[in-house]
Amino acid sequence: MKLFVGLGNPGAKYAGNRHNIGFMAVDRIAADHGFSPWRKAFQGLVSEGRLGAEKVALLKPETFMNLSGQSVQAAVAFWKLPLTDVTVFHDELDLAPGKLRLKQGGGHAGHNGLRSIHAHLGDDYARVRLGIGHPGHKDAVAAYVLHDFAKSDQDWLEDLLCGISDGAEALAAGDGQKFMNAVSLRTAPPRSSTTREKPEAPAPEPAPDTRSPMQKLLDKFR
Repeated sequence: MKLFVGLGNPGAKYAGNRHNIGFMAVDRIAADHGFSPWRKAFQGLVSEGRLGAEKVALLKPETFMNLSGQSVQAAVAFWKLPLTDVTVFHDELDLAPGKLRLKQGGGHAGHNGLRSIHAHLGDDYARVRLGIGHPGHKDAVAAYVLHDFAKSDQDWLEDLLCGISDGAEALAAGDGQKFMNAVSLRTAPPRSSTTREKPEAPAPEPAPDTRSPMQKLLDKFR
């Protein structure tokens, strides 16, 4: 059993917030891979299914972000999971919008959801860091993360979520590189090697020479 946790805040008010991109990621996995309907459990919502050979549970804590660890701890205790089988999807201010990084263990970097999980369980779990960019000043962070994604964000957001879904089976199997490659194919697809360069425009034809034979001879000796 593997546990994928998406971090966010519950309720329609927060559904489209940048802070809720973790919820969006596990929602997409559930929808694309035929997981069970979401049900209430562990102070959150749970959906179960399979990704390749692995049985996977998806969890969206409904404790609000800064108490996420309570919900994750309850699920981990119920399934008796080692932290190495837990992966947390969360928003990341220090990555450009649409960028993704996979990390095992480490600090919480001030993220309230991770801080809570650290306090309840320690830090030996995997994180999928989902870039949302930074507003530019620390005083603007709270309003920024609790604001909906802009219309201009929708294309890269859709590509990122599709890539996460494409690579979910590899992530469950422990193949982080294959997971990252699947995301990259969506967010930064390679250029086709068969694409031909645009042909150059033909050089303009020279203007006809209207000089008389005598003028041509005189010009030659100038």
